[in-house]
Amino acid sequence: MSQACEATTNCSSPPFHNIHNLRDLGGLHNSDNRRVRTGRLFRSGNPGKASASDIARLQTLGIHEVIDFRTREEKSAAESTFANAFNWTALPVLAGNMNMNEMVPRLSSATRQDIDEFMLQMYRDFPIKQRSAFGTFMKTAETGSALLYHCSAGKDRTGFATFLLLSALDVAPDAILANYLESNHCNRQFIQELLARLEPLGIAPEVAMPLLEVRAGYLQASLQVIEQEWGSTERFLREALAVDVQCLREYYLERVD
Repeated sequence: MSQACEATTNCSSPPFHNIHNLRDLGGLHNSDNRRVRTGRLFRSGNPGKASASDIARLQTLGIHEVIDFRTREEKSAAESTFANAFNWTALPVLAGNMNMNEMVPRLSSATRQDIDEFMLQMYRDFPIKQRSAFGTFMKTAETGSALLYHCSAGKDRTGFATFLLLSALDVAPDAILANYLESNHCNRQFIQELLARLEPLGIAPEVAMPLLEVRAGYLQASLQVIEQEWGSTERFLREALAVDVQCLREYYLERVD
């Protein structure tokens, strides 16, 4: 997976009012002259505080299933309106680790190198410690439903889930990486707002940024573990997650004329 790959701009337009980093995976091509169907697979940051117009737009898109990778600590009571509008399934990954209330003390006493290593280890853990959750996610995708999946920022847990989906659909590694890196553009405002909240707490931007952005090296850390343990992403999908690749391709790919 090339680390020189540049991110492209594919954020939702017009933007949603209260949902950041929402993107349709449709249009990405694979090696078999097929592409991901538009309007079937969506990734995003937390949609729980979506406005009424946001919810109406999502319903217009025909989304049936919403998968939430957040933990209980990351949620709030203000999300009930969204919960009543969709089949919103909790599939928590990294219990407690990404709760901002827990992260602030870590950031206050950490160096940039500490946070770099924290993020790299989190990605190393995805294919090992979080394998069951991501396997369940892939099984949900095998139902063929129009699917929205998210975490808090839509970049790490959601980014790894997207890596798995697009790998199963045989999308080129460089295109997968480009999609992953788009979070840095689509989350620009979200990142600035978080930095503004952290500054009064004495947390420098250079310490916080490894936590707030995505980097090619993070995803590469997951891939290195997969290749060390299973030899290839294809074998990881088949043997560790029991993914039916042909089923996914039948539902989510279309032939390019």
